[in-house]
Amino acid sequence: MSGPGGRADSAGRTDRAVLGRGDVRVGPLGLGCAALGNLFAALPDDQASATVDAAWEAGIRTFDTAPHYGLGLSERRLGAALRDRPRDEYVLSTKVGRLLDPAPAGAEASRDQEGFDVPATHRRRWDFSAEGVRRSLADSLDRLGLDRIDVVLLHDPDDHLDWAVREAYPALRDLRAAGLVGAIGAGMNSASALTGLVEECDLDVVLVAGRYTVLEQGALDRLLPACVRRGTSVLVGGVFNSGLLAADRPGPDATYDYATAPTELIERARRIADVCERHGARLPQAALRLPLAHPAVAGVLVGARSPDEIVHDVALAAEPVPTGCWAELKAAGLLRADVPVPEE
Repeated sequence: MSGPGGRADSAGRTDRAVLGRGDVRVGPLGLGCAALGNLFAALPDDQASATVDAAWEAGIRTFDTAPHYGLGLSERRLGAALRDRPRDEYVLSTKVGRLLDPAPAGAEASRDQEGFDVPATHRRRWDFSAEGVRRSLADSLDRLGLDRIDVVLLHDPDDHLDWAVREAYPALRDLRAAGLVGAIGAGMNSASALTGLVEECDLDVVLVAGRYTVLEQGALDRLLPACVRRGTSVLVGGVFNSGLLAADRPGPDATYDYATAPTELIERARRIADVCERHGARLPQAALRLPLAHPAVAGVLVGARSPDEIVHDVALAAEPVPTGCWAELKAAGLLRADVPVPEE
């Protein structure tokens, strides 16, 4: 029986899943484009372009960006890389909630303080008003240089939920009704806050980062059941928990939620890695494949800084994990008993 993603097959699927009840379809693997905005370290323009090209050549047709990523740099680079591609062959999502205002003269001599290695040419300003939504989308279209945006997400409205529900959501709903965007939703790290939005609003899709991984499955408690019940699709980001699950065996300096991982989490990840190894699988392989087994999940987003990283992740995602591996992880208490696993 298929869920809101419109499919009933295994995590190894190659079809496109429908977001919510609309017409936007996404593949099982998409490119999250924060790195194109120089997240943590600068990326040369040609490498950014080559990364998008490699994703395209690997069959990826879903691309997610945001004004927040590098003060618009990610949108500009992504738009330039996609501009000559057939527009109907890919899905592009961006976000609203942070407007970019020009910084005072001379501010460009300093660097951005939000984790992106870019000059501080603009300042972010929270704005979940209807007018803010419209301006944000107009600015994004200008930076992208494209004729439309397929999916629009409320970006991190954690501290502004009432404002977002009262003003931003109705504005997005009207844009969807007018056919100006194909799907609307929200993107956050908090599964709890996303659950509230799913229950209160008519969303096509939510993007949840880091809360549904092989390490932790908190989204199973309320978010994913709510999405199944409401017909809301899920995109899963942060499947490597910001680095902890990216290597075959996590080292002592592994990161979790963009900080040094606690010792107990490193040990837990290593135990998961040991089980994977016993079954001829790899930790990041399991991390990529597990989320897609849930009926609400339409796709997984991975970040990449180079063509090699894209090729690596696509190859891992294509390799099935033996059924015995999932069974042992559950038996050892390393995976929740109620987690749907791929039937491979």
